[in-house]
This record gives sequence, C-alpha cells and structure tokens, in this order.
Amino acid sequence: MIDLSLRIAAVVVGLALLLNLYRLLRGPDLADRLLALDTMYINSIAMIILYGMYRETTLYFEAALLIALIGFVSTVAVAKFLLRGDIIE
Repeated sequence: MIDLSLRIAAVVVGLALLLNLYRLLRGPDLADRLLALDTMYINSIAMIILYGMYRETTLYFEAALLIALIGFVSTVAVAKFLLRGDIIE
C-alpha cells in the first residue's frame, strides 16, 4: 500500500515540477520566474525524499537537506539582487 502511495505522490510532484517549469519559461516578469524557481527546488526536494522513502535509505535525506540549504541561500541572494541591484554592499 505504501508503494502505491509513493508512486502516486511521485506522479503528482512530477506534474507540479512540469507546471513550475512552464511558469519559469513563460513567466510575465522576473519575480514570477524567481517564485517558480523557488517552488521547483522545493518540489525537487520532495521528489528526492519520496525516492529515499521508496529505496528505504537515509542517504537521500541528506542530499535533500543540502539542496534546501543551497536553494534558500540562492533565493535570498537573487531577491536581494532584484531589490537593490547588488548582492554585496
């Protein structure tokens, strides 16, 4: 039963990734594209965690944590660049 649930969740998260890719490519302005990219890395973290649950290993959870840290820092840097035009003052 858990195997079926993981597969359904993976399909739904994969569909969300495709919809985010569409918004990333066709976004009306740069802020929408930044939000789409932010949501894409959150969905990729969910996909990695689902795969780790499917494989029954904890290695993928560490990879998801690293992606979350890198994604947060990059989102803050790009948002600061959009607001001020410079990352480092």
